[in-house]
Amino acid sequence: MKKLKAVIIMLICTAIAAAGCSTADNKEPDITEIPKLKIGVMPAADSAPIFLAEEKGYFKELGLDAEIQVYTNAANRQSALQSGELDGAMVDLIAFVNNVHNGFDIKITTSTDGSFPFLVNKDLKEKKNIKVGMMEVSVTNFLSEEYLGDKYEMEKVYINEIPARLEMIKAGNLDIANIPEPMASMGELNGLKKVVYENKDDFMPEAMAFTGKALKEKEKAIELFHRAFDKAVDDINSDDTLAREVLIEKLQLKPEIKDKIILPVYHKTRLPDEAYIRKIVEWVEKIQNIKVNVKYDDMIEGKFINQ
Repeated sequence: MKKLKAVIIMLICTAIAAAGCSTADNKEPDITEIPKLKIGVMPAADSAPIFLAEEKGYFKELGLDAEIQVYTNAANRQSALQSGELDGAMVDLIAFVNNVHNGFDIKITTSTDGSFPFLVNKDLKEKKNIKVGMMEVSVTNFLSEEYLGDKYEMEKVYINEIPARLEMIKAGNLDIANIPEPMASMGELNGLKKVVYENKDDFMPEAMAFTGKALKEKEKAIELFHRAFDKAVDDINSDDTLAREVLIEKLQLKPEIKDKIILPVYHKTRLPDEAYIRKIVEWVEKIQNIKVNVKYDDMIEGKFINQ
């Protein structure tokens, strides 16, 4: 009798446990379990795939909670990244090289594609010495030397805020400034001349980078981010109107610039090659008179390509 009772009790416990497991298996996913990322971007054409992935719901569709923050000042974006407020950000490679040189744990996960025209206040053909607006440790300094260095004697004027650079050109306090699209088209709409120089490299000096902490703790979330990014790139390459419209919407710009925006060719997740990174490193070493002793493999993370 005692053995029978023991068997019955054991069966009841097993049934209860099974029911409990079934309930747990079928319950709605806890919203707190959805991976989250905080991403910083600039008001630049590079951001279009990220904006479109958010707009079309690709992040949510893949199970990612992505918070996208726009920064008009690259120094503020950099501070947010280094303080841990952001998991990753769209960075220029000049600032990135400085980061890794100074020991900040961060890696490139994909190159991004931008468009960086120059806005001109007057006819530069008539003068050799010009005032050029840019940010000091940035892509704008690099590209100014790359495109203008053999044509003019440049007086570099360092202005971090993109809107402030635009105002300085309009006011006649600068002759020219490197301004990313689509902000450059806003300046063109206001009467400034837009000059575009051909990029002879396969990459632009910008990328998406994630902190070492995020790469370690949020690998799945970062994988989902790149999958959504690639879906958006496919959409844009099928219809670039999507990029124009989402940039105007997300950055609250005037619709009249839609056809003025010069868009890059967008690529899915890929890494800048070693030769291009070496070019950036050598420029940083020359300009800042430092020696960067960081290997290429220590700057990149390739596991998110072709996910």
